[in-house]
Amino acid sequence: MNQEKLSLRLEKVTNYIRKGSKLADIGSDHAYLPCYCIQHEICSFAVAGEVVKGPFESALKQVKSVGLEDKIDVRFGSGLEVIEPGEVDCITIAGMGGTLIATILEEGKGKLVGKERLILQPNISAISIRKWLYSNGWEIIYEEIVEEDGKIYEIVVAEKGNQDAPYEELEKEWLFGPFLLKEKSSIFKSKWMHESNQWRKILQALENADETEEVKRKRLELMQKIQWTEELFS
Repeated sequence: MNQEKLSLRLEKVTNYIRKGSKLADIGSDHAYLPCYCIQHEICSFAVAGEVVKGPFESALKQVKSVGLEDKIDVRFGSGLEVIEPGEVDCITIAGMGGTLIATILEEGKGKLVGKERLILQPNISAISIRKWLYSNGWEIIYEEIVEEDGKIYEIVVAEKGNQDAPYEELEKEWLFGPFLLKEKSSIFKSKWMHESNQWRKILQALENADETEEVKRKRLELMQKIQWTEELFS
């Protein structure tokens, strides 16, 4: 059986899937992640969900090519509408913006029974995910940051529980990640040094803007973020 090699970021995602899980991979693209999980006996069953026709057809083709039609159900639909409540116990959403992931969770939260593990890998704006998880009673239990091909990705893993448990400074840790902030890895520091430099450029540009309430708010927000990043390297 042909076994696809996953990208590093997706391979890291699979590390958090419990053995024997029933998986739903939302925005599955070519269904490489579900195929990998079945082939490596990580999952017993998987749903590959896609809302775009081209990737949906690619997923169907991929699953058929490796002979896993009996273990992977490729479904066409938006977000969590491709699953039924209680059908799966692990949901992965990877490779899209954090705001979109949070929207998918919000629009599909009626499909969640609270026994699922959520493994979320945003390309940007992980803060949107952490805020949604906190507001909806999901506890972050693991985080990881990984660099691949010059890009940095965060992985956030959550289960239904005490949303306050990982936090000491809520708003600061929404931004940086409660576990990642404690670890302060070299990849983490590199990411936030770059972000801080970008914020400084925006702050400088705002000096020439009209002093509206929105500009004042934005300036204060940027100054707070810059101060937090400075504390990372002090």
